Amino acid sequence: MRPGEAVTVLRLVIGPLLLLVTVQACHPDAPTAPRPMAAVQATSGAVQLAFVKQPPANVDANVALSPAVQVAVEDSAGNPVPGATDTVTLALGPNQTGALLLGSPTALAVDGMATFVDLRVDRPGSYTLVATATGLTGATSTSFAVHVTFTQVSAGYFHTCGVTTSGAAYCWGYNFSGQLGDGTGTSYRTAPAPVAGGLDVTAVSAGGGFPSGVPGHTCGTTAGGAAYCWGYNASGQLGDGTTTNRTSPVPVSGGLNVTTVGAGTGHTCAVTTSGEAYCWGANFRGQLGDGSTVVPSSSPVRVFGVLTFTAVGAGSAYSCGLTTGSVLACWGFNGDGELGDGTTVDRPVPAPDLSPSDVAGLSTGTYHACAVTTNGGAYCWGYNTSGQLGDGTTVTRMSATPVAGGLGFAAVSAGYQHSCGVTPSGAAYCWGWNAYGQLGDGTTATRPTAGLVSGGLTFRSVSTGVYHTCGVTTDGVAYCWGYNPFGALGNGTTTSSPTPVPVVQ
Repeated sequence: MRPGEAVTVLRLVIGPLLLLVTVQACHPDAPTAPRPMAAVQATSGAVQLAFVKQPPANVDANVALSPAVQVAVEDSAGNPVPGATDTVTLALGPNQTGALLLGSPTALAVDGMATFVDLRVDRPGSYTLVATATGLTGATSTSFAVHVTFTQVSAGYFHTCGVTTSGAAYCWGYNFSGQLGDGTGTSYRTAPAPVAGGLDVTAVSAGGGFPSGVPGHTCGTTAGGAAYCWGYNASGQLGDGTTTNRTSPVPVSGGLNVTTVGAGTGHTCAVTTSGEAYCWGANFRGQLGDGSTVVPSSSPVRVFGVLTFTAVGAGSAYSCGLTTGSVLACWGFNGDGELGDGTTVDRPVPAPDLSPSDVAGLSTGTYHACAVTTNGGAYCWGYNTSGQLGDGTTVTRMSATPVAGGLGFAAVSAGYQHSCGVTPSGAAYCWGWNAYGQLGDGTTATRPTAGLVSGGLTFRSVSTGVYHTCGVTTDGVAYCWGYNPFGALGNGTTTSSPTPVPVVQ
């Protein structure tokens, strides 16, 4: 019997039997059973969302927004609704960069407040956040800027790559072979795009090129000592055991624990934590250094001999390494004196060159190489038709020749037919071929001696590619100059520049 129902008892006599019959009837004013309620789409009293902690005005790409963004569940008067537990989702507002919002963009409100602790945006640009929740009016945040702060850049053949302070790798420029590593078939990009895979990268090296048009590839080292490569792979220069092009990073086979990697035109070399040098890819002139020639290798092969190395570089068809004894040893093609041993004889195994004995750093260009000594002296050797050796002549040299001008350098970089260096005070100088403004002095005049890069910038490092140059300033801003039809300068355009232009930040 339900509450509110009337009860009547009837007495019936049938023969000797007395029957009691209970009759149940509804009272006219008795309440009816409640009907099921429709599903609730929002917390009772909740009407709208509102940002109560906006994203910071400026943040680095791939770094969590801090302090954490918070979104409140509010009533119609704009007051927080205590006890609200709505699910709130954030997304980036419309943008032209193709950026992604990473982290955890969905959060359950706690007592009317949703907190997002690990949001990050993957590429530079200006953005807003849009908050939504079922049954509630959404909200849009204030605009915020995402930047990339670089520790290193590497200029290759029509493309450039760099590493940020957060350990993320970015690339821009030509991408027909996947050398940008962004996982797409996009032909080129004029601004930095994140390399796929979320690797924690310490350094990158962009390779490929010279006028015969070998497409580019890129390699990098991770904080854990692994080597990864991506891009063009016809000669096995990615080192993954195949000759398949890759649009995103693949690990170099063999499980090597590496400290540095250098990408050349069609081959790559690396140094392990134990000082051993390995190379892979094209080998038609002995550039792998294992004593063989002609036969390429799509997996790392150890460079012959007992020498131990701290650094290694790969050129067109030759390689050089800096030994633990601060001297250079080179191998491979030597037709223009690239090996620096005083001859033009190819060598399929390392041969000590005639560079100074106190070398602190080296760089291998297409057909020439350069080194810097511990006391700041700069030396170059090899092909010199455009004055890329910087000795004031266009005479090819088969052994290390001092760069003219009496400047002291902290680092040097050799490209296709030009070279650049950075002084201890951060001034950048370049010399050699300049048809596309790759010397950065505001002209297109070739020069056989060092000329100051325009702009008064203070650089931490510079990197010379085939037709362009890039550098990182002491405050982490990347600048590039030279040839730009495919966006290698990274400034959002395809216009070449004879002076440094900032990479999209």
